[in-house]
Amino acid sequence: MRNRPTPAANHEVPAIARKLGLNRRQLLAATTGMAAAGIALGGVPLAGSAAADNALLIPRPRRGIILYTVRDAISRDPATSPYASGFKAVLEELSTIGYRQIEFAGFSQHANAPGGNVNTVEGAHLLRMWLDDNGLEAEGNHGSVPTTITDASLAAFDAACEVANILGMRHIGTGSDPTGSAYLADWQAAADRWNILGERAAGHGLKLYTHNHDVAYSFLLDSGPADALGRPTRSSGVRRLEWFLANTDPRYVSLEMDIYWAHVAQFKHHTYTAPDGSLVEDRFDPLEVVKSAPMRFPLFHAKDGKKDETQANGYVMAPFGEGDIDYQAFFGDMPARGYHNPMWEQDTAPGGALNPGQSLAFAKLSYQNMDELRG
Repeated sequence: MRNRPTPAANHEVPAIARKLGLNRRQLLAATTGMAAAGIALGGVPLAGSAAADNALLIPRPRRGIILYTVRDAISRDPATSPYASGFKAVLEELSTIGYRQIEFAGFSQHANAPGGNVNTVEGAHLLRMWLDDNGLEAEGNHGSVPTTITDASLAAFDAACEVANILGMRHIGTGSDPTGSAYLADWQAAADRWNILGERAAGHGLKLYTHNHDVAYSFLLDSGPADALGRPTRSSGVRRLEWFLANTDPRYVSLEMDIYWAHVAQFKHHTYTAPDGSLVEDRFDPLEVVKSAPMRFPLFHAKDGKKDETQANGYVMAPFGEGDIDYQAFFGDMPARGYHNPMWEQDTAPGGALNPGQSLAFAKLSYQNMDELRG
């Protein structure tokens, strides 16, 4: 159990707590008692301490990558490519670059790669051996989280947890939002389901996590006149994922913020229609969301992007450190420095037939930029 830093004395209820209808006691419960998080973080200095002034903002043991970024390398035929291909070779390459943490995006590879079909219990043992051989730790997997609670879905979830334990993971999750709905009733159902699954994952020694896209930080439709189907059409100003965070059990449900998509949300989702029909501007700050409950975010996707307001999302993805997201401020100002596990991701890293080595080249460049990030 990691120790947690003591928060500064403050008897005011933060704005995010007021918006979510939480009192100070409830907010402290939602942050899982962040009271001592840096005393036993392996000597990593905490943000704000004198020793942290020029410290590594991403400690070397916590530099990770989600394998979706190099999915082209995982899936290609080693018999027809001079580049690292399949899990075994790609894990070796990533270890050589310097990565120490791995997040899986499923367990499929080319049939001709060593081990063949490793999407089995036996395959999980083989993957674990390759991880251990290369000094790598598996932190999580973007797998499937049941959308309904049945005997069959719980059995499948238990089986996924068993594979996660074989691989040595501490977390199990999904790359999808808890629900794609805008409506409060659907988010309530999702929160109820995730509380059940999170407690079940904890029984396997795992933390359950969800990953966000920008729409999860848009505004919840929870008030105002009903539409023809009886659904609310306006918002009280609460964002979907913030409501989910406040209404799931902090012991069992965690979040993996995709920092790129959170910044896209900052660009796109800044105005809502209030119950009285007026338009209200409410700017979103990803870092403030993390600060409100830092221990709820054990994982991040450290995805970078270049600003381009001609694009619908306001950004274009780029290798880590090559974009405009201020990661020095994001990681430098964050409480509990050293607790979180940033996984580099770039959806657009594969170069296709024209540049088959691109994703691994970007992996090297992104690692170098992680290494240079100080604060």
